[in-house]
Amino acid sequence: MRHGKIATLFPAHAQKVEPFVFPQSGLAVALELLNTSQKQFMAKKALITGITGQDGSYLTELLLAKGYEVHGIIRRTAAPYLGQLEQVYAEPHFNSDRLSLHHGDLSDAGSLKRLLDKIRPDEVYNLAAQSDVRISFDIPGYTADITATGVARLLEAIHESGLRPRFYQASSSEMFGKVRAMPQNELTPFHPRSPYACAKVYAFWITVNYRESYGLHASNGILFNHESPRRGENFVTRKITRAIARIKAGSQDKLFMGNLEAKRDWGYAKEYVEAMWLMLQQPEPDDYIVATGETHSVKEFLEQAFDHVGLAWKKHVEIDPKFYRPAEVDQLVGDAAKAQTKLGWKPKIKFADLVRLMVDADVKLLAAQKK
Repeated sequence: MRHGKIATLFPAHAQKVEPFVFPQSGLAVALELLNTSQKQFMAKKALITGITGQDGSYLTELLLAKGYEVHGIIRRTAAPYLGQLEQVYAEPHFNSDRLSLHHGDLSDAGSLKRLLDKIRPDEVYNLAAQSDVRISFDIPGYTADITATGVARLLEAIHESGLRPRFYQASSSEMFGKVRAMPQNELTPFHPRSPYACAKVYAFWITVNYRESYGLHASNGILFNHESPRRGENFVTRKITRAIARIKAGSQDKLFMGNLEAKRDWGYAKEYVEAMWLMLQQPEPDDYIVATGETHSVKEFLEQAFDHVGLAWKKHVEIDPKFYRPAEVDQLVGDAAKAQTKLGWKPKIKFADLVRLMVDADVKLLAAQKK
């Protein structure tokens, strides 16, 4: 990545429509035609928080492909960091004219108001969070400030701006925690089991509250675990596939893990961002489960991933209690029937295919890094 790109916020240039000249008697018709022409040539604007993460990068690609003008909020850090957006910039046909990055933070209400006034987005996707469940036990205050209160700051900034963008909140299956029903659907009660999950529950309900109080087109996407080669290295699936690549290459021998019996509903992140977009295209806002409807244990992920490269997982995996959570979530599996019926969304990549896809990507990545 050329770090110089981050120093400049790329301006997005909408095409200008030259005014028509009509006789005075046809003024009303002229204005209507002019308005129609402008709408045809002006791209929709989307504002994304958490744009440098896995979901943010895939969503950016999707929206750019649909002709959007995309704006992303990035935090000021000591070194330029674009995260998974590096892969967006690396695309051979990437055009920076419709992607702009702006410094801001969910902890800073002023920056959110300033950016909303400047960008005036049609759609806002809030993907930003302190999203490491295990780490949230160590930094519960920070997790609450960003993952919970940060959402309230953003919603209030939208409300005070007078703008009416459609709003997407990234909710999480972790909110179900100690589950009350199998599978979980939109009516299943929440029982969060971590500071992260507690913060996400608040974010869910504050989104519902602004929808009901102010008529905001605000939807929650309750996404179950969604993975990809762009998943953060601190997440268990990517931790496994990166370790396998190194073990296969001879640069690592052991992989230390926590609870292998935890079961999750794992899908492909690239497919899940389409569901986010579909929610904001509906005439009415609502809340949706996005999931595959299948559940697999961490042990199953290990078995399939190691088998794919011809390795015996038991030879390389050891349990380290430090990776256990103080309160575990034993099993999650989602019922996405509502999303399939109302959004027309359905997952295509199955569990085994996802595991192979991620292992192959990390093996290829390690080989490329060694060249």
